[in-house]
Amino acid sequence: MTTHLLGIRHHGPGSARAVAARLAELEPDVVLIEGPPEADQLVGLAADEGMRPPVALLAYAADDVSRAAFWPFAVFSPEWQALRYAAGAGVPVKFCDLPAAHQFAIDDERTAPRADPLAELAAVGGYDDPERWWDDFVESRRGAESPFEVIADAMTALREGDRPGDLHEQRREAYMRSVLRRTRKEGYKQIAVVCGAWHVPALADPLPPATRDQAVLKGLPKRKVACTWVPWTHGRLASGTGYGAGVRSPGWYHHLFTTTGDVTGRWLTAVAGVLREEDLPVSTAHVIEGVRLAETLAALRGRSSAGLAEVDAATRAVLCGGDDVQADLVTRRLVVGELLGEVPESVPQAPLAADLVATARRLRLKREPRARELDLDLRTPNGLDRSRLLHRLQVLGIPWGEPERSSVRNKGTFRETWTLCWEPGLEVDLVAAAVHGTTVPSAAAAVVREAVADAPSLGDITAAVESCLLADLGDALPETLAALDTRAAADADVAHLMTALPPLARATRYGDVRGTDTARLREVADRILTRVCAGLPPAVHGLDEDAAGQFCGLVDTVHEATDLLGEAARERWFAALAKLAERAGLPPLLAGRIVRLLHDADLLGSTEVEVRLGRMLTAGIEPNAGAGYVEGFFAGGALLLVHDERMLRVVDTWLSSIPPETFTEVLPLLRRTFGAFAGPEKRAVGERAAALSGGRPPDRAEAEELDEIRAANALPVFATLLGATR
Repeated sequence: MTTHLLGIRHHGPGSARAVAARLAELEPDVVLIEGPPEADQLVGLAADEGMRPPVALLAYAADDVSRAAFWPFAVFSPEWQALRYAAGAGVPVKFCDLPAAHQFAIDDERTAPRADPLAELAAVGGYDDPERWWDDFVESRRGAESPFEVIADAMTALREGDRPGDLHEQRREAYMRSVLRRTRKEGYKQIAVVCGAWHVPALADPLPPATRDQAVLKGLPKRKVACTWVPWTHGRLASGTGYGAGVRSPGWYHHLFTTTGDVTGRWLTAVAGVLREEDLPVSTAHVIEGVRLAETLAALRGRSSAGLAEVDAATRAVLCGGDDVQADLVTRRLVVGELLGEVPESVPQAPLAADLVATARRLRLKREPRARELDLDLRTPNGLDRSRLLHRLQVLGIPWGEPERSSVRNKGTFRETWTLCWEPGLEVDLVAAAVHGTTVPSAAAAVVREAVADAPSLGDITAAVESCLLADLGDALPETLAALDTRAAADADVAHLMTALPPLARATRYGDVRGTDTARLREVADRILTRVCAGLPPAVHGLDEDAAGQFCGLVDTVHEATDLLGEAARERWFAALAKLAERAGLPPLLAGRIVRLLHDADLLGSTEVEVRLGRMLTAGIEPNAGAGYVEGFFAGGALLLVHDERMLRVVDTWLSSIPPETFTEVLPLLRRTFGAFAGPEKRAVGERAAALSGGRPPDRAEAEELDEIRAANALPVFATLLGATR
C-alpha cells in the first residue's frame, strides 16, 4: 500500500503538467483531491464534452445562500487534470478537504495570516517576487522530471518547528488525514493525493494517531449543503478579483499549458492581434523584434526561456512603444484574459437558473464575460422580450445588464440601450433568487409584491410600479396599484407626492410601447398631481435655502412629468405655478425658477419677466436674495442672457451696483449659477456684456500677429485645393 503526495500550486500550468504525467506513470487505484466532499457525486461530469474550463464548483448552504463558496478550475489547474485523468482511466476520485457543511456552520477565529511559504523559498533563492520564483522553477519548466519530491522536502523544511496553524487549518488537515486513513482501510493499494504543497508534510507518513484528529473534528456543527458546477472566467481567477488562491496571469498560464512549441513567438503574435483589433499599427517586424528582445532578456537573467516578465517587457517596449494604455489593454485581454467556461445541460440546476438559460437561448442572448452594448428596438417582438427579461433580472437583483438610464427614462420610448456582462458571481444571486419562484417572471413578480408590502415610502411603491411595467409583471400590477392608491391617499407630505409622480408619469407611456393598459395608473397619477397642485403653496411657505433648493429640484421633475400626462394635466400644473408666482414670501431661488418655467411656456412675456427680474435686483433687496433669484431663473442655460439684451442689462446693472463689501458674500452664489453655463455661452455673455458698456470685445484675428512668411507658404496649397491658378 503506497500513498503518493503530489503537492501543487493551485492553478499552475507546471503543476498541472507534472500531475498529469505523474498520474499516468503511477496508474493509481484512487485519486484524492483537495476540495469539498459534497461534490463527489459531480466529479463524473468532468468527463462530459460539454464541460469546458474555466468552471467552478459552487457549494452553498441550503438555508442561507449567502454562505457560499467557489472552487474554480482552469484547464491548467492541477486538480482539473487529476479529475480528467481519473475520469479517463475509470479510477475512483474523491474530494478530501473539510466538508463545506462544516465550513458554512462554523466561524473560526483565525489567527493572523501565515507568511507565504513560497515567498520564503523565493527569498532564499534570491527572488523578491514569489510569483516569479514559482514561475521560473515550476510553471515554466518543461522537463520530464517530477518536482513533487523536491516540493515535499522544501515544505517539510519550512514547517519544521512551526507552530500549529489556526484552528481552521488544523481541522482541514485533520479531515484530510481521516479521509486518507479511510481510503486505506477500503483496500486501495496505490493512492494519489493532489493537494496544496503546504499540506504535504501534514499528510506524510507516519500519520499522527487517529484519536488526535477525531478530537479536533469532534462536535463540529453541520448545515445542509447543495453543490453544482457553474461557468467561471479567467478574470475571476486573477488574484485581483478577491479569490484567495488566484493567479495574476491566468491567460499567460493558459498559453503555457496549451502551447507545445514556440511559446514566446505565439504569445507575441497574439499580442499583435489584440492591438490590431484596436486599429493600432503593429507589424510582423514588431513581433520578430519583440521575440528577440524577450529571449535576450531571458538569457541575460539566466533563464532557460522567456517568462511573463520578459514577454511583458518586450510587449511594452516594442509592440506598444512604451504606451501604458496599450500595455494595460494587453494585460486585460491576454495576460488575464476574458475566457468564459461552459457547463453541460446535465449539470443539476435550480429551476430558476434553468429557466433563465432556456429563455436566454430562445432570445439569442449569450452570456459573455466581456462587456458589450446591446441596443433594443421595443417595436420588435425579440427586442421587447429581451427588454422584459433584463428588467426582470434587475428586479431580482441579478444585474446581467445595466441600462443606460437616459434610454429608460427619456421621452423617446422605442429604444433601450444596455451594457451586458455576465459575472460568475451572478450564479449565487440566481440561487438566492430561486426562493421567490421557479421561473424568472414568477420570481420577479413575487419580489415586487414583497417590496410593496414592506415599502417604507410612497416613492418606493411608485418605483415598484415602474418596475412592474418595464418588466411586464402583469400578475403583480393590480396589487401594486392598489397599494399605491392607498398609500398616496394617506400621505399628506407634498414632497413625497412630488417624488412619487415622475416614475408614475414615465410608467404611463409604456402602454404605447409594451401593450400594457395604464388607464388605472394614469388615474392615480392625475389624483396625485391634483394634490400636489393644491398642497404646494403652503408647503413652500417659509422654506430655508436648503429646503428651497430641494423643492426647486422637485418642481423641475414634476414639470417634466406633466409632459407625459397629457394637455389637461399640463394646464392644471401651469395654473398652479401661476398662482404660486403671485404669492409673496416665496424663497427667491424658487420664485426665480417658477418665473423661468412660466416664461419658457410663453405664459409670462419678456416685459413682465424683465419687470420681475428688475424688482428683485434693486438696491432695496438683499444681494443674496437677488443672487438666489438669478440662480433659480437662469439655471440650465444662458440663452436668455445671450439673446435678450434687456435682461442682460438688468443683470449687468445689478452686478455693478453690489457694494464691494457685500460682493464677496454673493460671489459663491454667482459662481454656482454662471459656472454651470457652457463655455460658448459664457463667452457669448461676456462679449454681449462688454458691448453694453460701449466697449468692444477683442477680435481674435486681430489679437494674433500675422506671420506673412507662413501665410505665403500656405497660399499655393489653398490654390491647388480650390483649383485656382496664380
